[in-house]
Amino acid sequence: MTPTEYIATFELEHPGYSSYPTNYQQYIPLNKSRFLRCVKQGVITHELTEVIRAINEKQDWVIITEPWCGDAAQIVPYLFKIAALNPLINVLVQLRDSHSEIESYLSNGKMSIPKLIVRNKQGNDLFTWGPQPKALESLMIKLVNYNLSNEALKVSEQKWYNDDKGRGLQDEILELIKDR
Repeated sequence: MTPTEYIATFELEHPGYSSYPTNYQQYIPLNKSRFLRCVKQGVITHELTEVIRAINEKQDWVIITEPWCGDAAQIVPYLFKIAALNPLINVLVQLRDSHSEIESYLSNGKMSIPKLIVRNKQGNDLFTWGPQPKALESLMIKLVNYNLSNEALKVSEQKWYNDDKGRGLQDEILELIKDR
């Protein structure tokens, strides 16, 4: 699906909305709000903008996600904004639980999302990224070891995203592209 089609999955009247487990549906309105905030306020760094604009061959960016995923609400808008900087980048969105390629791109044996797969024009993977910026992942591992409640973990994660403003993701994508 296209980015526009993915954004439509946040809507209550979307045909797929009712197929989500009830306990996941409750997150979609909040994630929609976070997603739209990142779309509106997110800024792509100058350095990453230059590197993305310099890509001179077609790429497919496959993003595996779901509208109920809290991390995706904070990351996917930035991926859309980054990809939009170069018309040679084609974004394809796959819903994790609907015939996606996630089984081939597990994170520590789990179907964690969002997941970005960047492919060249021949369809070969150039790199993958996801599901979280490394700094957040490290923080969450530390916090889990402190036996914090799930609610405290969620608050800490959201605070990290609010403070980071997409910078961790952008820095990691920049390094992955430079390494190619």
